[in-house]
Amino acid sequence: MEKKFDCKDGNPFIKHLYTADPSAHVWADGRLYVYPSQDIDPPRGCDLMDKYHVFSTDDLVNWVDHGEIFSSKDVPWGRPEGGFMWAPDCMFHKGKYYYYFPHPSDTKWNDSWKIGVAVSDRPASDFKVLKDTMPGLGGFGMIDPAVFKDDDGTVWFVYGGAGRCLIGKLKDNMVEIDGEMTEITRQLEDYHEGPMLFKRKGMYYLMYPDNYVDISKNPDGAEKRRGANRMHYAMAKHPLGPWTRKGIMLDSTDCDTTHGSVVEFKGQWYLFYHNSVLSGNGCLRSCCFDKVFFNEDGTIQLVKQTGRLKH
Repeated sequence: MEKKFDCKDGNPFIKHLYTADPSAHVWADGRLYVYPSQDIDPPRGCDLMDKYHVFSTDDLVNWVDHGEIFSSKDVPWGRPEGGFMWAPDCMFHKGKYYYYFPHPSDTKWNDSWKIGVAVSDRPASDFKVLKDTMPGLGGFGMIDPAVFKDDDGTVWFVYGGAGRCLIGKLKDNMVEIDGEMTEITRQLEDYHEGPMLFKRKGMYYLMYPDNYVDISKNPDGAEKRRGANRMHYAMAKHPLGPWTRKGIMLDSTDCDTTHGSVVEFKGQWYLFYHNSVLSGNGCLRSCCFDKVFFNEDGTIQLVKQTGRLKH
């Protein structure tokens, strides 16, 4: 069921659900669509994440929650216990929308990650999960699929967790890799997970979280963990590299993870990301967006976070 809401009071822009890992796209209809994961309340780590929703807007103020499009119970090859519906992405290609998501196929979840695909004729409804996973992909810690369509129509697929990042071309059927995946981890700086690819003025950008953890001391001397995972980026003239490390584009939020996407909408670039300011719980996250500004040489200025509401 659709739900209309606005974000006139600022970030986080989604407040009626806990959402994370936002992937933002502008399709041919001119609307901006966001495809996030969902944190289930009350949480139990990140293993209960489930029930994908789609959100869209014409103006970044007035939004539509298009409702649940599918969940782990709709995955025929999935883990019997469900859950673990982590960061997804979506791509429009030749009249259809392809929705990519990671999900384990066994109770031993971190050893059995697969990449699933759901397909629809519409951007925010009627998705059907394919009975088979993407061949040759998955395994220990291999999560966070992301897709990017180049100017010539080539579709690139990038994914990876557990400190590995791989990229390759998709065949025209959008479910098979054309050739081999190429590992680019060593070209990146302290790569953790969550890669996302975009292009601006002929340059490719790869953004990804690092492994940073901010640990301070309480007055009694006990360690206090205060957030983690800064967002790095690298630049290249081709998706396979060589990639040049450019540093941090988003400092740690108040959350133990970071994950996001960059999109151009009506002439302005935006970063979509998540934090936990509404809940104070790193497993109950909320999606935000802020403007992205580029320097003359194409490098990215540190994004100013406005999603700092008190909970």
